[in-house]
Amino acid sequence: MTGRRENRVRSAGAVFAAPLVIGVLSLFGLVAALAGEGPADWLSWAALALPVLAVAWAMQRRRS
Repeated sequence: MTGRRENRVRSAGAVFAAPLVIGVLSLFGLVAALAGEGPADWLSWAALALPVLAVAWAMQRRRS
C-alpha cells in the first residue's frame, strides 16, 4: 500500500447513510419494475444499476 488512512470515529448516521440510500433506491427500482411500463422500466434499470456501480467504484477506489 502506498498510504495509510487514519482511523476516524464516525457517527452511526455517517456509517449507514450511503447503504440506506442505496437500499431505498434499490427498493424503488424493484417496485418500479413490477408496477410500471415504459418510463418506469428505465427508472428501474437506473435504480437497480446503482448498487452495481457503487461496488465497482468502491473496488476501484480500494485498489488505488
